[in-house]
Amino acid sequence: MNKIANRAVMCEVLKEAAAKDRDVVVLCSDSRGSASLTSFAEEYPAQFVEIGIAEQNLVSVAAGLASCGKKAFAVSPASFISTRSYEQCKVDCAYSNTNVKLVGISGGVSYGALGMTHHSAQDIAAMSAIPGMRVYLPSDRHQTRKLFEALLQDQQTAYIRLGRNPVEDVYEENCVPFEMNKATEIAQGSDVLIVACGEMVKPAKEAAELLAKQGVSAGVLDMYCIKPLDAEGLLKAAAGKKLVVSVEEHAPFGGLGSMVAQVISANDPKRVINLALPDAPVITGTSQEVFHHYGLDAEGIAKTVSQALEG
Repeated sequence: MNKIANRAVMCEVLKEAAAKDRDVVVLCSDSRGSASLTSFAEEYPAQFVEIGIAEQNLVSVAAGLASCGKKAFAVSPASFISTRSYEQCKVDCAYSNTNVKLVGISGGVSYGALGMTHHSAQDIAAMSAIPGMRVYLPSDRHQTRKLFEALLQDQQTAYIRLGRNPVEDVYEENCVPFEMNKATEIAQGSDVLIVACGEMVKPAKEAAELLAKQGVSAGVLDMYCIKPLDAEGLLKAAAGKKLVVSVEEHAPFGGLGSMVAQVISANDPKRVINLALPDAPVITGTSQEVFHHYGLDAEGIAKTVSQALEG
């Protein structure tokens, strides 16, 4: 069982980069512990900025540093950086075309019992609506490494959501197919396509395995790149399928499901089902308890697919 959270992998990649490039700077809003950035702050204090609980300042200071040639990574809980500092993300980063990577940690419902105030179930929709803002949700620690290594090489702003807890590996360490802004086809199938992002990719993969035992052939697409959405890859994977099912740790509006439905309906009309969190405060519990309750685990996904195909 993997015990390394994606946020810890982010820290390791940033430390490796900071050792070679003094322009790499990390900023956080009193969240170095929850972001697994304590070791970065200790080893590279001259490249670390503690803003305190002031998310709007966090983003604006990061944008200012980026305007001076720095490669700024602004890290804060996803529920706060995507809402409290939304205007700064829009104006100081995207509109001003600054090299700021906005990292939302403890995304989705991974804060568990802290409830709706700490959950980020609207961040995909909000950030994707900003012109010039890219949005990424890596599925495991190995893909997280590939993504941050790639982000260090470009000059565009982006929003990256990472969960709080370790997630089971989707890929093997020495076999991580990755191309920037291209979805990864994990499994091929002839009956249904399951499109997932972030922590939903693993249960989507497991659901396909359960469906195979029922005689249902399911393909799985890891859409880690929410924006720009890989429409070409989606259409290719969906071709010939009876059904497309999207799975996301997000509200049912404006996220992955909405984007998938928009692409499919415009180019290859067929039935599309979106599995997501409800349009309401979610129940209190751990991530896995919440996923199970709303049918976002492997069994729930497989059940939805089976019922849809039977109907």
